Amino acid sequence: MRKLVGFAGCVAFLAVAALTSGSAWAADPGKKAPAMKPVVEPWNPWMIRLRTLVVEPEDSGKVDQIAGSGLKNSTSTVPELDVSYFFTPNVAAELILGVTRHHVTGTGTITGVDVGKATLLPPTLTLQYHFTNFGAFKPYVGAGPNYTVFFNQKAAGGVVTAVKFKNTFGVALQAGFDYMLDRHWGLNVDVKKLFLEPDFNATIGGLARTGTDNLNPWLISGGVTYKF
Repeated sequence: MRKLVGFAGCVAFLAVAALTSGSAWAADPGKKAPAMKPVVEPWNPWMIRLRTLVVEPEDSGKVDQIAGSGLKNSTSTVPELDVSYFFTPNVAAELILGVTRHHVTGTGTITGVDVGKATLLPPTLTLQYHFTNFGAFKPYVGAGPNYTVFFNQKAAGGVVTAVKFKNTFGVALQAGFDYMLDRHWGLNVDVKKLFLEPDFNATIGGLARTGTDNLNPWLISGGVTYKF
């Protein structure tokens, strides 16, 4: 019985000592519990966007050998994919990928003349500055070169029996914004002005002709953003 009492006393003494030392440690302002380091998500520089793109060209141009002639270009609406790489949180490069098809008809002294159709591949690379001090709203501006390739060209027949647009360099100016819904997903609105004036050769009325089609389109798009 005396041994049991002694054992119980030892257990009680150890418990009191542990509680006392713990309280003393907690009360000592010089002793701090080790802080947990915040979890930092790794930086990923890649972003993609899937957008619906409306290409609205100017109705301007001419056939060199026909005074008073003009050209009209149809509007095109297509899906468009772009890929962005961020060098810093503010500076990025964006490559725009899409294909559009346009129908060209005559105006002025050649009103009613159906010139033909052509498909355009206009890859455009812009260097952008992104403003990051507006929270989820992230506007940007950009500018860069464009090189438009024309293919699948087809003369309308009748008066125009041949047409060929020349691949052309251009310049793009850009403004837009992303509205981020969370770390990865967002909504995007983007507007570009592309300065593009390709020359062409055509056979009109059995005669070889040259000219310039001042496309200079507005590229207006909206869609979904995904930031990796």
